[in-house]
Amino acid sequence: MPTESCLLNSNAMDVTLQPTPALTYRTVGGILDFYVVMGPTPELVVQQYTGLIGRPVMPAYWALGFQLCRYGYENDMEISNLYDDMRSAGIPYDVQYADIDYMDRQLDFTLDKNFAGLPALVDRMREEGMKFVFILDPAISGNETAYPAFDRGVQDDVFIKWPLELKDEIVWGKVWPDYPNVTVNTSLDWDTQVKLYRAYTAFPDFFRNSTAKWWHREIEEFYNNTMKFDGIWIDMNEPASFVHGTIDGKCLGDPIYENPPYMPPLESKHMGLNHKTLCMNSEQILPDGTPVKHYDVHSLYGWSHTKPTYDALLKITGERGIVVTRSTYPSSGKWAGHWLGDNNAEWDQLHKSIIGMMEFSLFGISYTGADICGFFNAAYYDLCLRWMQLGAFYPYSRNHNGLGNRRQDPVAWDTRFAEASRDVLNIRYTLLPYLYTLMFQAHSEGSTVVRPLLHEFIRDGTTWDIDKQFLWGPALLISPAMNYGEWLNLRAYIPDARWYDYHTAEFINVKRRWVTLKTPLDKINLHVRGGHILPWQKPENNTHYSRKNPLGLIVAMSDDGDAHGSFFWDDGKSIDTYENNQYLLVSFNASESTMQNRVLHDGLAPADKLVLGQVKVWGAGRRIVSGVTVETGSGPSVPVAFTHDRRTEELIMDLSALYVPVEQPFTITWR
Repeated sequence: MPTESCLLNSNAMDVTLQPTPALTYRTVGGILDFYVVMGPTPELVVQQYTGLIGRPVMPAYWALGFQLCRYGYENDMEISNLYDDMRSAGIPYDVQYADIDYMDRQLDFTLDKNFAGLPALVDRMREEGMKFVFILDPAISGNETAYPAFDRGVQDDVFIKWPLELKDEIVWGKVWPDYPNVTVNTSLDWDTQVKLYRAYTAFPDFFRNSTAKWWHREIEEFYNNTMKFDGIWIDMNEPASFVHGTIDGKCLGDPIYENPPYMPPLESKHMGLNHKTLCMNSEQILPDGTPVKHYDVHSLYGWSHTKPTYDALLKITGERGIVVTRSTYPSSGKWAGHWLGDNNAEWDQLHKSIIGMMEFSLFGISYTGADICGFFNAAYYDLCLRWMQLGAFYPYSRNHNGLGNRRQDPVAWDTRFAEASRDVLNIRYTLLPYLYTLMFQAHSEGSTVVRPLLHEFIRDGTTWDIDKQFLWGPALLISPAMNYGEWLNLRAYIPDARWYDYHTAEFINVKRRWVTLKTPLDKINLHVRGGHILPWQKPENNTHYSRKNPLGLIVAMSDDGDAHGSFFWDDGKSIDTYENNQYLLVSFNASESTMQNRVLHDGLAPADKLVLGQVKVWGAGRRIVSGVTVETGSGPSVPVAFTHDRRTEELIMDLSALYVPVEQPFTITWR
């Protein structure tokens, strides 16, 4: 029986896989607890693990839409033009971000004069079904003559300090905020710029209850008095600093905590644990008043930052929204999603992003993805287009790049690029009901959304080493091109099941074999697994409108002539709809020439109810279909319009004109 061993320890550590096989853990702190999770399958192990640490958060429906961000927007007009260009190009997207550009001198809870029109733009976008997310860093400038966020933080005693026996003073670092009234000479090297131009910054201690109240108040005032928003992106919360330990580079107290006898093999190992972060002797205060060294809770800083942010977002907006955090720890997934950090615009990063997503799925963080097209360095055409195709299948799908690089959003290139991006994002939006159902299953059961092939085909040893392909749940196989010029020679593995080409609906008649796939620059390879039913909707320019369309079904028949699936639906935004029974859950089962639904739970508000649209049966056979009927139980069987392609064996039935409610029992029969 497979086992997964878990060490509950937040200190710096390394883990070595021995050939025996065995794991060797080396930590710089004491072991707090040790436990073993056991299960017959990898999926069950993850379910048991998330049952222990907490199930993944249920994101708002709009959070599954495509998202755009850039560090380097010059003003609000640039964002406005981008939004209009995306709409004109017909490229679906739901979420626009603002990075630290929107802030006055990178100060949290402020607005730069170049973005004075951003609040009105956000209001317009939100009226048109869009959502807006802004960034907050934890570090607060202490060099201001009047800065309410800092002044009230001092008053509420929220900032990390030295222990009283060392020095009764805030532990000062330097992060993004500039000194007041200083023009930065960008020709100087970065370390010199930091020394000359960056203000002193204080770090809130999010373990304190008073800090959560202070943080909530600052966010609420920004929402009410400056700008509306729908989600919050928290960054730099390792915590990161631009200096070594503190502003003068000197850490107080016993130096053994900065340079313990054993150091994990970090790149900055020779610099000590305080490299580009706080001194390890800094003191934090637990909720019960117990003082602890930063040494023992350093890896929990982002974790402690996340829940207060999530709680504030929900209470202030009154809706689910999203929090996306850079620094995580086990159980962070209960409140937030995660992007995989500042990556590079290089081909190898596509492959690494798949590994990262699959890892975070195991960690109980389902809502994850990498910066599409890369953050550092300028992306180039083929790389960015291939990344747009892969990124369309990240649960958290955001194109984002760094300061000083040219734009890389879908309308920054040419018409061909925009059209290819539109096409693959339309596929994503088509399948959002399936993705949302997977998110619900992760939230309610702890199953994975992005899934390694081995989770579904554990008896096939070939799948154990595959990390260049992945699954959405059990049924959608994604095989992206991730190398330059990989048009005709993409090597992909087809596991032991019946598979259909998503683009053509054709049965591919290959099992348990490596194949070479043609992958022109405007295509990503997608296959649907027989035996499964996938819910879908016609895509629109954002999810506000796509959610209103009828519900379609892809019924992919197995070798045995059957298929099953499920569908979760709520209003997409209210808090705790699952916990409050305000949702619809339906199962679907098909066998030979009949498909039925079964309503497992119906607490859906009338405004959110859906009717059936197109039902596509793949693998319906080449036998001539003479008729299709639907019976809802409220009357006689009704004929259904259909088409049947005997070559591809695809049967398409259109029920959209018949008003068949998804939440009521129905039976569809074809003869």
